[in-house]
Amino acid sequence: MRDGSHRHGVNSSIKAGTIMQETRQAADNNRRWVIFFVLSLIYILVYFYRVSLAVIAGDLSRELSLTPSDLGRLSGILFYVYAVAQLPLGPLIDRLGGRVIISCCGILTTIGGFLFASATNLETAMAARILIGIGTASVLMATFTIFSHWFSKKEFGRVSGLMVAVGNIGNLIGTVPLAVAVGAFGWRTSFVVMAVLQGIVTLVVYATVRNRPAAISGDSPATEKTGMMSAWKEIFGRRDFLLLGVVSFFWYGNYLAVQGLWGGPYLMEILHMSRTGAGQMLIFTSIGFIVGSLTIDLIARRVFNSYKKTLLAGQALLFLLMSGFLGWGEKLPESVLVIWFFCIGLAVSAGVMIYPIIRNSFRVEIVGTALTSLNFFVLMGAAVTQHLMGIIIEHLGKGSGGMTPGAFHAAFLFPMIGLAAAILLYLPVKERV
Repeated sequence: MRDGSHRHGVNSSIKAGTIMQETRQAADNNRRWVIFFVLSLIYILVYFYRVSLAVIAGDLSRELSLTPSDLGRLSGILFYVYAVAQLPLGPLIDRLGGRVIISCCGILTTIGGFLFASATNLETAMAARILIGIGTASVLMATFTIFSHWFSKKEFGRVSGLMVAVGNIGNLIGTVPLAVAVGAFGWRTSFVVMAVLQGIVTLVVYATVRNRPAAISGDSPATEKTGMMSAWKEIFGRRDFLLLGVVSFFWYGNYLAVQGLWGGPYLMEILHMSRTGAGQMLIFTSIGFIVGSLTIDLIARRVFNSYKKTLLAGQALLFLLMSGFLGWGEKLPESVLVIWFFCIGLAVSAGVMIYPIIRNSFRVEIVGTALTSLNFFVLMGAAVTQHLMGIIIEHLGKGSGGMTPGAFHAAFLFPMIGLAAAILLYLPVKERV
């Protein structure tokens, strides 16, 4: 009887422990999607700040007396700062956790948003964009680091694509809705509203996000530490990483050349669209990016059976579509222009494959550093491309009716040539799974 009672007690304890574990896992599964939702809110604001200058470029040029080169510098400075900030932020994310880093940086973004809305000269606007650049620099990579603990490797490709898709709502806000708001209330009031939203969302992130499931280790950083210099040596010592960085540089450089700054002026100056019309056209690129990001992981697994092949196929398509900015796009009727801009967004979405490639290439203890190191190339691509295109457009001068088609054609040629070279260099790289 005593042995039977003992066995019954042991079995009851095991069953109770199993129930508790299953309950905890169910709670963690629900919580990870709450975390996903909250982090997506702050990433939407990141994308808004990246692309919003395309719609208000004319207003800024008039009010702050900016040349095309000044405008390129103002847009590019956010990405230069963002890119440089990736390097120290990666080790900080791995050590302190994404929640603290995103929350602290969110405060800087809020301050920068208010400062930008009050800017009366180029210097103040540049200072504001620097703060916004530092403040937004951590969001996506810290988010992906958090996801690496909440989602499996197989789930990571899907959830990273989904996050980018949701973040592109910020692209949508930065096109037609912003153009309408600027027309109704002015660009300064519109940016004040976004700064207030940034502050609110930052508080929500700090209150709700956790770095890891409670079943693993609470909210404490990973127990295994790798020195910052050791992590960088491991990451930058890999040739496949560097070549992926070159692809990332020109992938995002091409995208932000259209969506972040010069797509708006191109549509208004060369195709003679209104600000609202240009915003409406650019919104189709955002929609294409969203649709593509929602399906790209499925395409990678079912069609190409490879993240690398999916990435390169998308880049090749992006190269072909970008050639429209060399002249043939100007001959298209407006109904076909919509399809063109939508397809650009679809092609761009293949670029998010760089993130699962990195997740599969490095151990989880340094994945935050690896992701931010790659993102250095992504954001430098945006910064350099927008800046150099502004210099090219200004150097080639203006015609009597505004910026000339030839100036835009020459400017867009720069990121296209770089993308073609990057594709060829990355082709021989062996994919890690």
